[in-house]
Amino acid sequence: HVQTEMKQECKRHGMSGSCTVKTCWMRLPSFRSVGDSLKDRFDGASRVMLSKAELETPAQRNEAAPHRVPRKDRYRFQLRPHNPDHKSPGVKDLVYLESSPGFCEKNPRLGIPGTHGRACNDTSIGVDGCDLMCCGRGYKTNTMFVVERCNCTFHWCCEVKCKLCRTEKVVHTCL
Repeated sequence: HVQTEMKQECKRHGMSGSCTVKTCWMRLPSFRSVGDSLKDRFDGASRVMLSKAELETPAQRNEAAPHRVPRKDRYRFQLRPHNPDHKSPGVKDLVYLESSPGFCEKNPRLGIPGTHGRACNDTSIGVDGCDLMCCGRGYKTNTMFVVERCNCTFHWCCEVKCKLCRTEKVVHTCL
């Protein structure tokens, strides 16, 4: 993907600023543009499936396995959309065979801790937001008082003195 997003950049130079020589090179796209483009592809990824006949290897079909298979014929299968109403994926589309496991509920076998009891941000619309992180189960809000170091000052030489401040903290936790 990075290679397809590369752009040619050129500069003219020469003796005494004559600009008679043109030098060109390929420039990598910005990390942000690559990330944004891949995220768009990820969001539009489609689920695909393979038929059993296409999953067989040449040995299973009693064919001699060729030593050198042309790149375009290397994989003898056709990706078909899981939903027959959807179009077949293109060469640049991201696809997947199985849905990802849910992250909401605990699944020790897969190492998924779930989100019960996780702290969340009630004002965020991102992945740390309570609506998304708590998976629609809701969240509880607790107010607690925390004693923290504050108003710290440096005293010459090599000593930092702080006061202890009691502050009110609001914590949101997924149900």
